[in-house]
Amino acid sequence: MQEVFDGHNDVLYRLWNNATKGGDPVAEFVEGTQQGHIDMPRARKGGLAGGLCAIYVTSPNMQDEVRDENGHYAIPLSQPLERSPSLDIAVDMASIAFRIESAGGWKICRSSADIDAAEAECKFAAVLHMEGCEAIDAELAALDVFYSAGLRSLGPVWSRNTVFGHGVPFAFPSSPDTGPGLTEAGKRLVTECNRIGIAVDLAHITEKGFWDVARLSDQPLIVSHSNAHAITPISRNLTDKQLAAVRESNGLVGLNFAVTMLREDGLKRVDTPLSDMIRHIDYLVEHVGIDGVGLGSDFDGTTVPAEIGDVAGLQNLVAALRDAGYGDTDLAKICHDNWLRVLRSAWHEAAA
Repeated sequence: MQEVFDGHNDVLYRLWNNATKGGDPVAEFVEGTQQGHIDMPRARKGGLAGGLCAIYVTSPNMQDEVRDENGHYAIPLSQPLERSPSLDIAVDMASIAFRIESAGGWKICRSSADIDAAEAECKFAAVLHMEGCEAIDAELAALDVFYSAGLRSLGPVWSRNTVFGHGVPFAFPSSPDTGPGLTEAGKRLVTECNRIGIAVDLAHITEKGFWDVARLSDQPLIVSHSNAHAITPISRNLTDKQLAAVRESNGLVGLNFAVTMLREDGLKRVDTPLSDMIRHIDYLVEHVGIDGVGLGSDFDGTTVPAEIGDVAGLQNLVAALRDAGYGDTDLAKICHDNWLRVLRSAWHEAAA
């Protein structure tokens, strides 16, 4: 079985959301459930050795896709969130992560050595990520606290605006060039992440924000869960020019399993074939290189192809990649090793 290290999931949001309705998040993860995409039993079945687990605060009253006769849609950006309630929710999610660790469900990893040790012990290697930084103040005092608690990756924005920058709306077809980039506070955030060793994720930021980070950051450019805009022209996917910049920085793009980001027509259909996933991976490998492509499933945060279903179906994608001509060395890079390479670089453990 090919081990997988996945660059993005929303399992902490799912567990938190269920906990607000009376659920037991620790039991749900450790013992397993029929809900969502990820828990410990299904992760073991699918070969998921670990990944970046997002602390994500949702927007209230999020709008659904309303498509026209051509299947096109444009969802307005969600309104910015207030910091205080966002901080409360972020702390709640971090607490769930710590309780799962105490129960033996995973190990919270702060270094590549931690990841190696967790995998050697057959424990899920969880890296804490913050998707959208509404819980962090412009003065960055909370960043120090979250870093001490184990935060090792963040995205300055989700698909809404923050004090740090501007997010892309969900729109098809659409360029990612939808608004301004980093604010002055955002530039300070990126500089501080570079200094202390927190990976900066560009998955939801505008194209202008992408270029702001590219000019400012000394890290490899990381886009944890996005695909090729040339194939699926949704605002969340990356243009060829962006892909070239990722390659030049020795960075990484993680394949997003969201069907709306895989299909040429952008439709939300679970019968999306694995061949669409392979097509994006082929394109990313062509434009970024075999060392710059990983997986960023977005499990528990999106609709994935039925042939994957949930984390237990990961090896179906591995088999499809093998059938498409990817050998053992390349599979290890795409499924696991490339993520470890860029994280080591962002965490000041080794040169990229």
